[in-house]
Amino acid sequence: MGEIRIKQPVLPIFAAFAAEEESLARGLEMVQAVFGELFAESETFRFDAFTDYYEPSMGAVLYKKLWAFRDLVDAESLAAAKIQSNAWEEAYAEQRRGENRPAAERPLNLDPGYIDLGKLVLASTKDHSHRIYLQKGIFAEVTLIYTKKHWQPLPWTYPDYQSPEYQRFFDKCREYLRSRIQKTN
Repeated sequence: MGEIRIKQPVLPIFAAFAAEEESLARGLEMVQAVFGELFAESETFRFDAFTDYYEPSMGAVLYKKLWAFRDLVDAESLAAAKIQSNAWEEAYAEQRRGENRPAAERPLNLDPGYIDLGKLVLASTKDHSHRIYLQKGIFAEVTLIYTKKHWQPLPWTYPDYQSPEYQRFFDKCREYLRSRIQKTN
C-alpha cells in the first residue's frame, strides 16, 4: 500500500490577455488582491500571433502577460482560483458595459495555474480527454512537463506555451519554487 503524503506547496501563476493594456492592469489588481505580491511578471506578448480563436469575443489584437506570485499555495486551490477568475472576468465586463465604453464582449481573460517542480498545470472550464475533473465544473490540465532540464510540450499544449519566451519565464518560476522548497526542508 502506498503511503499518503501531503503535496508540497506550488507556485501560483496566471496568464492574462486582453485587447487593452488597461484591462491587463486591472486584471493584475484583482488577482493581487487575493494572491498578493508578484514574484515575476513577463514581458507583454502579442497573443494574437498564436491564435485567432478569441477574435470574435475579444478582438483581433490581443496582448498577454504571465504573472507568478511570491506566496506558495496548496495545489487544491486551483479550482477555487478558476471560479474566482471567472467571477472577476464577468464583473470587469459588466463594469465596462456600465461605463458605456466600447469594449469587446469579453474584455479580459484570466487563466490560473500552478508550477510544481515537475509540471505546469492550468485550470479550465472545458472538459476534454486529457483533462481531469476537479470540482464545481473545473478541470485541470498538465500543460507542460519538466524533464531532462527542459519544459516539454504535450500533444495538447497551446502553441504559446511552447515558445522559448514563455519557457524562459517558467524556468525562472521553477527556480524560485525550487529555492523556496529547499529553504523549508
